[in-house]
Amino acid sequence: MKVTRTAVAVTAALAIAGLGTTAAVADTQQAAQECQPGTLKATTADLGDGQQGMNHEGTYLKVTNTGDVTCAISGYAGLALEGAGHTAIATDAEHGDTYFAQDPGEHQVTLEAGDSAYADLEWTHTGADSADAHYLQISPTGSNSHSTVPFAKEVDNSALTVTAWSDTPPTA
Repeated sequence: MKVTRTAVAVTAALAIAGLGTTAAVADTQQAAQECQPGTLKATTADLGDGQQGMNHEGTYLKVTNTGDVTCAISGYAGLALEGAGHTAIATDAEHGDTYFAQDPGEHQVTLEAGDSAYADLEWTHTGADSADAHYLQISPTGSNSHSTVPFAKEVDNSALTVTAWSDTPPTA
């Protein structure tokens, strides 16, 4: 019990003196404002690990800060499939672990100008009520601002699974 009181007293003294690490972390997170629409460019990225197996297929999503200032994102990408001629396909996007990677969970990712964040995207292609997708809309923050990329894939039940954004590609 004596150690606990000492630790609390030291932490309080550091916080009062402005030397607490908690305050420094909070200041860093506060400094990075939320990324604004139009400053993020989303793409798919093949990072060479061949995400295929047992009727599952996957790729990475990559979002790059194309703005001039540091900003932050958190959470999960908004996703929508499109067919030929950019026709909307009702899409079921689930958040969490994929067949290929563990979900790092929702957390803030700070992106300096030119930096990128990654998420893992997975779907199955057994032929079960497949959607014939031609494009994928990727909304980095889940807002209406999005990038549309080529995505010529058969997607069972129009269902996608995606991990949260991370500063490194999510892995198993």
